[in-house]
Amino acid sequence: MSTQTASQMQFDQANPTFGARLRNWRLRRRLSQEELAGHADISTRHLSYIETGRSNPSREMVLRLASRLEVPLREQNAFLLAAGYAPVYSESDLHDPAFAAARQAVELILKSHEPYPALAVDRRWNLLAANAVVPRLLAGVHASLLQPPTNVLRLSLDPLGLAPRIVNLTQWREHLFERLGHQIAATADPALILLLGELRRLPAPENGKDEHVQGEHTGIAVPLKIRTATGILNLISTTTVFGSPADVTLQELALETFFPLDEFTRQALHALSP
Repeated sequence: MSTQTASQMQFDQANPTFGARLRNWRLRRRLSQEELAGHADISTRHLSYIETGRSNPSREMVLRLASRLEVPLREQNAFLLAAGYAPVYSESDLHDPAFAAARQAVELILKSHEPYPALAVDRRWNLLAANAVVPRLLAGVHASLLQPPTNVLRLSLDPLGLAPRIVNLTQWREHLFERLGHQIAATADPALILLLGELRRLPAPENGKDEHVQGEHTGIAVPLKIRTATGILNLISTTTVFGSPADVTLQELALETFFPLDEFTRQALHALSP
């Protein structure tokens, strides 16, 4: 954890007021009071008064500032509560009847992506759903890592998980660490900070190098090279999120879909398909 991140967490915990939260997020976004005031179309003095608690913002102002700072919906609810207002964004369970349309969309995407692997994860990378191909790629993974909530990052990098079968483990580890770091910067989620620390402590390849991939150009994206009984699968992943979500759960849900990078992988995945 960086010094800046640690100090921001301590600041937020010690000063749970709206003004403290606002200042914390403004600094996280590397904006001056003048810059944020300009984005929010208010005076710098007004913003300063809000941050110090000398002025109480309206509900509309709270949401406007949160929007300009690109604060996630979960934290926007916390903003509202800290300012004395009720949250406006719901947080649904994936199995709630009200979530039926979104759940059906997720299931359709996962199913239609077969014979290629696809899965849905929450904001902390816990597995929510997967298509029929994914379990076939997890053969040999220790049962303890598959107990709910199954964290797919831990599953990937743990020696009892997929790590021994990932040919480019060093490269893949750094790719996941970078993604998680960007997510922490965007959300300030303390649980993700702890997860990143845990993952960094997992064993890395002893010589710090990857088998068969030294000096190899990564091409258009960082691949996942995973060893199977039929050979090495060469995969590329994409991430899909819902556009314009108005629900915390929906905003935090992501679909990870994998595609073959070569003909051998394409044929092998078709053969794996149930």
